[in-house]
Amino acid sequence: MPLCPSCEIEAGDWESIASHMAGMGDSCHTMWLNRNISISRISPGELAVSLERFFRAEDGLGEWVRRKVVERIYSGPHPFIAAMQRPSRAILLGYVYEHRHFLTNWVQVLSSVIYGTDDERVIGYELANIATEYVNGAGPSHFELLLRMGESLGANRQDVLASQPLSGTANAIRVWRGIAKERSWVETMAAMHSLEFIADRRVKVLGASVHYFNVDILDSDLYTPEARKFLREGYEADSYHASEAMKLVEEHALGQMVQRVQLTVLKSLDAVSTYLNSRLERARMLEGSS
Repeated sequence: MPLCPSCEIEAGDWESIASHMAGMGDSCHTMWLNRNISISRISPGELAVSLERFFRAEDGLGEWVRRKVVERIYSGPHPFIAAMQRPSRAILLGYVYEHRHFLTNWVQVLSSVIYGTDDERVIGYELANIATEYVNGAGPSHFELLLRMGESLGANRQDVLASQPLSGTANAIRVWRGIAKERSWVETMAAMHSLEFIADRRVKVLGASVHYFNVDILDSDLYTPEARKFLREGYEADSYHASEAMKLVEEHALGQMVQRVQLTVLKSLDAVSTYLNSRLERARMLEGSS
């Protein structure tokens, strides 16, 4: 049975969900409809068709998630991604200061996936992911590469580590930790790994006008080797990595769990948009103090 995408009550069909949403009239239901379906008032019959179409995942849940990432993050595109087409030193430093908190939260939230599942493939996948992101192994972790990028741009490593997240980052982290605490491990895994699709090389195929960053940066002497190294690591890994995660999610997302995953991914995309704004805010603060 479908769920109301705002309050998640169950109903027998999309017509019943549409009638429920049209009759509620509260801010939560209205905001969801305005953001995802239409800002214009439509009939319950039209709404039922639109809702069913919105959640339809005929080509698989992973592809649905990819499309929603492009719609949410690349429609415009997001101001931070626009800035990453030719990033200043301050933009990259804003990235460093706020992403430091994101990466710490990343491994903490994904630890809850490991705790919640008995699927040994998922456990192994997330352990390898955590090691890559946060632990020095065969090569520097992504966390270490981030800090090195900051140092190459003039940031003090201890200042970065001692910094507090800006409010947008802190609010986003609360959303992700809330998902880990309140939702299933399947939804948590999807919520976090869907974010890796932001750096997917296929975003232009799906309608984005730009990539996550201007790939010419990777061969440009205008940027430090450490900055290029950090950006290259994510660019080369995230698309494949997220695809593998979504394959595991799809195996476990059966029946109504499909829509629960979809709703949780949408919450995560709202959170990441807020977090990306904090990178810009930090950059403005650093520009003002220089």
